[in-house]
Amino acid sequence: MGIDIRTVGIVGAGQMGSGIAHVCAMAGLDVRLNDRDPARIRNGLATIDGNLARQVAKGTIIEEQRRGAVGRIVAAESFDDLGGCDLVIEAATEDEATKRQIFSALCGSLRPDALVATNTSSISITRLAASTDRPERFIGIHFMNPVPVMQLVELIRGIATEDPTYESAKAFIAKLGKTSTMSEDFPAFIVNRILLPMINEAIYTLYEGVGSVESIDTAMKLGANHPMGPLQLADFIGLDTCLSVMQVLYEGLADSKYRPCPLLVKYVEAGWLGRKVKRGFYDYRGETPVPTR
Repeated sequence: MGIDIRTVGIVGAGQMGSGIAHVCAMAGLDVRLNDRDPARIRNGLATIDGNLARQVAKGTIIEEQRRGAVGRIVAAESFDDLGGCDLVIEAATEDEATKRQIFSALCGSLRPDALVATNTSSISITRLAASTDRPERFIGIHFMNPVPVMQLVELIRGIATEDPTYESAKAFIAKLGKTSTMSEDFPAFIVNRILLPMINEAIYTLYEGVGSVESIDTAMKLGANHPMGPLQLADFIGLDTCLSVMQVLYEGLADSKYRPCPLLVKYVEAGWLGRKVKRGFYDYRGETPVPTR
């Protein structure tokens, strides 16, 4: 028998964690939002409030729904505050050592029947599960960014994940009004296994001088009907995240086709990580984005 998920703990109050808290609260679930930095919890709560207010202004939700959702999200200063949760989702930085540290510290505070999940976009679920005291109750629940907008969630079973854990996670995603897809536990799962090599190839196309930033993005928007060009998308995802997923693919599958483009490495070394720092393949400091090459 699976567990009925009513209270969700979230570790990491950044963009992804706040987005997950937002959709859980809107679906009527109680949320405990944790981060090791209390300022990030405050910022996360403010971001959620702002995003909900925008939805009210657009007419997609009513003020009553906004108030209800905000009231269901509580700051959790420590892991002990997550003790009553049915499910805890880790949404910390995409770094394996950090995630493993969180899991080994977290599990002692949880109920024995609580499920634990990671929002990783590429790291082995089986390996992360091994740093917990409950690998059979551990699963990958990979939300897409931005969480309130994107319809898909990838569910990834580790080698030890039991059926009731998977069924509970599937029911939880359905409760959020989203669609889940099942992926095997191989590097980068489904979406990023296909998407990131495309972005990497677009960067190679730029690196080799086949086309400019503008011509590559225009070509893919109008020639393949993509809503945004691959370089614009890379800036949106964050070039550091793109590089870390490509490294996971390259190391995990040992195939030269996944070699990160040297130009991507160069941009990350320069600290030009995309929209979040106002500079990547485009410069976002002015009125309109300007290509940087």
